[in-house]
Amino acid sequence: AGYGWRREIERPIAAGEILVNGQPATVGQAVDEHDQISMRGQRLHLGSRLNATPKVLMYNKPAGEVCTQHDPDGRKTVFEALPTIRAGRWIMIGRLDINTDGLLLFTTDGELANKLMHPSSEVEREYAVRVLGQVDNEMLIRLQEGVELDDGKASFLRIIDAGGEGANHWYHVVLAEGRNREVRRLWESQGVKVSRLIRVRYGNIELPRYLRTGHPQE
Repeated sequence: AGYGWRREIERPIAAGEILVNGQPATVGQAVDEHDQISMRGQRLHLGSRLNATPKVLMYNKPAGEVCTQHDPDGRKTVFEALPTIRAGRWIMIGRLDINTDGLLLFTTDGELANKLMHPSSEVEREYAVRVLGQVDNEMLIRLQEGVELDDGKASFLRIIDAGGEGANHWYHVVLAEGRNREVRRLWESQGVKVSRLIRVRYGNIELPRYLRTGHPQE
């Protein structure tokens, strides 16, 4: 219902600060909108939150912003540019590292976010990649057949040569998972370096050309 991330909610449950029908809640307890639920003395309105029309927006993330709500180092976060909402909270669908640009999706619907991020859904992510170094056909074959990384075997579903010469050669690559820095690590395993990385598609949603960097759109 947007009152907090699962791990965040476990802390007030353990502290006895969440009551269900007057009794302390337990982790994993099933509740619905008909239960009387309060947190730190404040009544929670699950019915209105759960029945509200979910919101979804896209954001064109610039490099330099971090994908977190609060950054201890004071760096700008992707949440700072999002519109304020009355009910619920923005949930980020997937992440991009600080040096990666492009498409980020946000929603107020936790179930939708989980479905789009869960590995079993195998939602495609497409990236435009500028590569520094010599790329040959054998390398492209290895990257599609699978390369052993520190956290297991990984591969691109597809690699499309997008043209360019010298230090400005681009490829489009497609993955069906979102492991940490996976695109960069796959290319680096072949002795080349990613100098620019932009996510241009998540599932069937493409980053529109008109959406300026650092701007959201519902």
